[in-house]
Amino acid sequence: MRITQGTFSFLPDLTDEQITAQVQYCLDNDWPVSVEYTDDPHPRNVYWDMWGMPLFDLKDAAGVMTEINACRAAFPNQYIRVNGYDRRLGRQTTAISFIVNRPKQEPGFYLERQEVADRQVRYTLRPYAADKPGGQRYE
Repeated sequence: MRITQGTFSFLPDLTDEQITAQVQYCLDNDWPVSVEYTDDPHPRNVYWDMWGMPLFDLKDAAGVMTEINACRAAFPNQYIRVNGYDRRLGRQTTAISFIVNRPKQEPGFYLERQEVADRQVRYTLRPYAADKPGGQRYE
């Protein structure tokens, strides 16, 4: 199963050249960029770990690519994403977010169905990867 989150989620994985072009687009629009990683890509998990500090005042995508590659080297079997923040309205608004690294094998999610009172049906989405402890999910 392929996790689909972010701006380019239904496209094939971006090459480093395409990632560089998207990061440069962010920088050209004066959007600060951050790099984040996780081993729990559940759609409601908005608390990914941040790699370093947000990259303010950069004008060249090469600096961001250096951070992305360092994060890939440290966490090769985790999800890594890049976020671009639009601060024009005086608040942090995510303008763009896309995955730049994923594990070699993505086990996917289990859909659990529960029938409750008055013929209501509730669904729970649970990642198979969460069966293992954090840090060991994609080894």
